[in-house]
Amino acid sequence: MTRPKVSVVVVSRDRPDALTWCLTGLSQLQYSSFEIVVVADPPGHAAILDSPFADQVKLVEFDRANISEARNLGISHAAGDIVAFIDDDAVPEPSWLHNLVAPASRPDVAAMGGFVRGRNGISWQWQARTVDEAGSTEDLEVSPYRATVLTPKGRRAIKTEGTNMAVRRDVLVALEGFDPGFAFYLDETDLNLRLKRAGHATALSPLAEVHHGFAASPRRRRDRVPRDLFDIGSSWAVLQRKYLEEAQRRDHWRHLREHERKRVLEHMVAGRLLPRDVRHLMARLDQGYIQGLMRQRGGAQVLNSPISAFKPFPSRKRTSTVLAGRIWQRTRLRAEAAERAQSGDIVTLFLFSPTARYHYVRFDPAGYWEQRGGLFGRSVREASLFRMFTFSERVAAETRRIGKQRLIH
Repeated sequence: MTRPKVSVVVVSRDRPDALTWCLTGLSQLQYSSFEIVVVADPPGHAAILDSPFADQVKLVEFDRANISEARNLGISHAAGDIVAFIDDDAVPEPSWLHNLVAPASRPDVAAMGGFVRGRNGISWQWQARTVDEAGSTEDLEVSPYRATVLTPKGRRAIKTEGTNMAVRRDVLVALEGFDPGFAFYLDETDLNLRLKRAGHATALSPLAEVHHGFAASPRRRRDRVPRDLFDIGSSWAVLQRKYLEEAQRRDHWRHLREHERKRVLEHMVAGRLLPRDVRHLMARLDQGYIQGLMRQRGGAQVLNSPISAFKPFPSRKRTSTVLAGRIWQRTRLRAEAAERAQSGDIVTLFLFSPTARYHYVRFDPAGYWEQRGGLFGRSVREASLFRMFTFSERVAAETRRIGKQRLIH
């Protein structure tokens, strides 16, 4: 079966280093026909021009703080049958695109979503969820091994995350893309609700994995402490105007506002915010909500025909290699991992210490995956705190855990 052509859209603002990291990960995708469309502000634009990817991607400059407008511009440049989305502070597993779009072989599937790992590289940040018109999410049970196709019924839509989702391009055109009223936050939720209203099925693929770094931005610090809540407030106001009866909105906003207040107070108690920071953040939340009540909303038409022809990314077939050693061998092994990644391998490096320390996974900017922790410590956070392993047993166990996603045979 011929695989569909896929356009991967990456929107980047204020994070040129993260963008280059993301593209390094995308360059290792094992998929035969995809292009990369980067919609970036001037610093991101300059970073790509100064990188090995300058001639390999479609580069579109965009300098407004509106993720929906930026994604719509990316869709207009996208020439693939399917448009996939990933954030600039995320990196995919090499099998991501194959697993994400495989359900599109069914003609009734319009949208696809995958699972997202958090900053420790192991725990789940998001898995399967549904969402209703009030923006309330609920966990959803799906198979952990294969894609599940779901046709939404009733009031709940199938939730996909903006950092790991794909939609048929013709469906995006018919729905007029993302709503620019959502400059940041709830933009994919709104799209999910419109997909539900149109009767489209969504597939959730657990093996389509992305690691999300939650990099710092003007809206949050690296430790996820908020810097500004204006856009969150405005997006909630837009969502209310689109989906809730006017009589519901006051109580809905009171509940949301109390949730945000509790969140910032928890940061203050933990010493991450000062009392004046809490007052400022809540004032910005209220200002955003008031502005959102007046903000223009509705779809922004994306072009039926792409602006430019399909530009295949020069991907190549790669061999997945495993390196393993003791933590005191890290300098030599990291150098070897970087060298092998540079030569074209997908490299997984295990570094174990004779302890029960937790494990962490990261994708190194040099292009290899590193998992570091205690020989007897937990990787999956639900596992026991201590378990006896020989070195070879632990390497084998962790290789089995990530083998399918990392294409280790």
